[in-house]
Amino acid sequence: MKGDRVEIVVDAGDTTRTYEVVASRAGRRVETAVRRGVVEVSEVTRSGSVVRTARFMATRVLALVEQPVPREDPSEHTVGDDPGVR
Repeated sequence: MKGDRVEIVVDAGDTTRTYEVVASRAGRRVETAVRRGVVEVSEVTRSGSVVRTARFMATRVLALVEQPVPREDPSEHTVGDDPGVR
């Protein structure tokens, strides 16, 4: 979903670097995969086409933080319930 993001903290020798991959448009999502010692974080469209990919050596990745956008559950609201009205 738009706004989903993944932060990747990587060991860069004497310091750390932080990278961020964000789902920039509606209908896109961010997927992560670990394959053969490589961490891949990709922004993907609804149809499954990869828009962009960030690749990191798994041995250098210190943290991988997925931060999804909070989604509203339609079952929690009743008819006529306006969260802005007290």
